[in-house]
Amino acid sequence: MHTVVSIQSAVAYGHAGNSAAVFPMQRAGINVWPVYTVNFSNHTGYETWRGPLIAASDVADVLRGVDERGALSTVDAVLSGYQGSADVGQVILDTVALVKERNPGALFCADPVMGDHGRGFYARPGIPEFMKEHVVEAADILTPNLFELQYLTGRSTKTIGDVLEAAEELRNRGPQIVLVTSVVAEDMVPDPMRMLAVGDDEAWVVETPLLERDFTGSGDLTTAMFLTHWLKTGNLADTLSTTASIVYSILEKTTTSGERELQLVAAQENVVTPEHSFRATRLS
Repeated sequence: MHTVVSIQSAVAYGHAGNSAAVFPMQRAGINVWPVYTVNFSNHTGYETWRGPLIAASDVADVLRGVDERGALSTVDAVLSGYQGSADVGQVILDTVALVKERNPGALFCADPVMGDHGRGFYARPGIPEFMKEHVVEAADILTPNLFELQYLTGRSTKTIGDVLEAAEELRNRGPQIVLVTSVVAEDMVPDPMRMLAVGDDEAWVVETPLLERDFTGSGDLTTAMFLTHWLKTGNLADTLSTTASIVYSILEKTTTSGERELQLVAAQENVVTPEHSFRATRLS
């Protein structure tokens, strides 16, 4: 069984950050140790939310306590998402370094959560710069959406070739694998939801039908499922295909339910046996 330390936000109501990632990973057979960067009443897509940003020193104390149990040597990956503040980001990087010292084979999977098309930046000041200057080079797997890819590379992407070039630029700066979500391109049909994954000497794309609504927490779920199946298989095409199948099946279930929040509990069987199946196709 693989073990992941997941350092992300948490919400009491609904599913975002660790509240969207931990249960699906556990349902898929991953041992997950959640560490929180914020503890909010609900995600920030609502008009109001309450609860604390967790101080970097408190996040570090939690992780120090885990290390004192002698447990970090058993960790296969560190997963990070919404950080709350740039100083928490440094705690995450320090933790990654310590985990890799304890287990040199461990991975760092970073979702550079900071913004999206239509919303712009929603991360706190300093976080986008920290992601660009420090997280990219430290990550083994990086999972930006298209907006974040463009910011991290300073590139405008119009074609699928542009997206590939931008992903390769990120790979040249550190990550072994780059997963780009919410991919649109002028030379591809606009309707499907699309993800692209780039690794050593290979690039794959997968398309699923467009669901006419926004989902908060879907990116956290996507990164969690991608890391889960990469740890299990080490096969990029299979990992991308399975991730798309699981995520679409859960999002489709959420859509038909009429609920605003991801229906992770009601749709949990889709983590193991997705109702819908999609296969990635090779680009290069």
